[in-house]
Amino acid sequence: MSGGGRVQGLSRSCILLIVIAGMERFAFKGVASNLVTYLTDVVQMSNSSAAKTVNSWCGFTSMLPLLVAPLADSFWDRYSTILTSSFVYVLGLGAVASTATIWTWSPPSNKSSPAFLFWSLCLISLGQGAYNPSLQAFGADQLDHDEELPSSKDDKNSNKKSLFFQWWYFGVCSGSLLGLILMSYIQDTFGWVLGFAIPMFAMITSVAIFTCGNRIYAYKPDKSIDSKPFQNILQVIKVTASKLVNGRIRINLPDDKSDVGELELQEKPLCDQKFGSNGGFDGNLRNKTHLLENAKIVLRLLPIWAMLLMFAVIFQQPATFFTKQGMTMKRNIGRNFKIPPATLQSAITLSIILMMPLYDKVLIPITQIVTRNQKGITVMQRMGVGMFLSIIAMIIAAVVETKRLKINRKTSSLESETVELSIFWLLPQYVLLGISDIFTVVGMQEFFYNEVPVRMRTMGFALYTSVFGLGSFLSALMISVIEAFTSSGGRQSWFSDDMREDGLDKYYWLLALASTLSLLFYAIFCKFYTTRSELENGNCK
Repeated sequence: MSGGGRVQGLSRSCILLIVIAGMERFAFKGVASNLVTYLTDVVQMSNSSAAKTVNSWCGFTSMLPLLVAPLADSFWDRYSTILTSSFVYVLGLGAVASTATIWTWSPPSNKSSPAFLFWSLCLISLGQGAYNPSLQAFGADQLDHDEELPSSKDDKNSNKKSLFFQWWYFGVCSGSLLGLILMSYIQDTFGWVLGFAIPMFAMITSVAIFTCGNRIYAYKPDKSIDSKPFQNILQVIKVTASKLVNGRIRINLPDDKSDVGELELQEKPLCDQKFGSNGGFDGNLRNKTHLLENAKIVLRLLPIWAMLLMFAVIFQQPATFFTKQGMTMKRNIGRNFKIPPATLQSAITLSIILMMPLYDKVLIPITQIVTRNQKGITVMQRMGVGMFLSIIAMIIAAVVETKRLKINRKTSSLESETVELSIFWLLPQYVLLGISDIFTVVGMQEFFYNEVPVRMRTMGFALYTSVFGLGSFLSALMISVIEAFTSSGGRQSWFSDDMREDGLDKYYWLLALASTLSLLFYAIFCKFYTTRSELENGNCK
């Protein structure tokens, strides 16, 4: 690992990869943030069709890493995966840009054009599905190699990982904010050709910068690739099921014992002294135990993973119903300028960018004094705090919506839905969601990175992104079910197009209640959860 050029406790390679991650987010947000406008204005889709297309694409994009990451972990090293997937990513961005170029001169047809755009977006999803988790895992690999060893430096290494994930998220949010504000302006002012070409060239530039950093990267040896841990875990699950049926277990390990030994050495280097070095009975028994433990570790993550889904559902609200709220509120600044409701979403990113440094400089020192823990709070406590803040944000959203409806019903204007309530009443819920992200999202990245086996860390980041992918689909499902129930019998739906008669306040209270239950079960699961490091330290004793 390169030893020089450290800033804020991170190596030059970490800082370079954080910048590259920010450039990737700039490129993605440059396409995604205003895509619904492109679909309605250029492709001539209806509003509902465009919204469903964007939501489905975003959900698919977030879920895809869960399918691609096992392949990346089992068959490819991270560096090669990043280069290959970035090529697919750039190809997708170029294909989307080409649609804008072609359709500038000839209007899109009803059938072929949306299909070509759809496949172009799928290329972006496929490229990002392998690129993002691999890049972040490769960035975390730049940290000290002794982070896996149970030693006196555990707290120092843990703090360094926390610092890395915080600044990684800071870089990602900075790129997202720039893409959201700058590219939306360029697309609306200068057209879609330039608006889609800039993200493509930004991605090409990031790939060029990535390859220029070859000399300073730390490359962790991937000698365990041939052992294919993902297949081994599937094999263990199959064998365990066979054991339950037949009452006995028979495990066929990979033929290459040396590869398994290398995986074993990488996972628990201080425990190997207890077993024979000749690959005999003791070594084979430990191999079986090791594979079983890997399978258990992955399966044990599922309850925690499931309890985070409601946080992901709340994460979907700013781009949908929060924006609808803002459209009916007083948005004037001066006589002529009106604040676009969607721009309030930038308050989330801005609050993350502004508050992230304070997290290290102010909050952590305070919690260190209170808890007498060098980290201040644990990763699982950090996620819980963010979940709690998201519940408070939904309660505030419900109260503000109740106030908006009350004012609306008092005025009872038939000509306009706009009420005499400033849009800035929505700022607290946006800011709180931004602060909750600092706790939960950063905590999720560190948690899933730490809790999966070493050779499956790309899969760990895929588990993190899949929370938001499934959360997007779960949000859509909840809306469909609630709309079906609330509109039955000729009643007004909670999601009525008439914002004077909607029931969004009830929906927000329902989300707050469901999230509270999730937080309660999350706390129970955390109480009985044993971390991977605790398991390994226990096995070494």
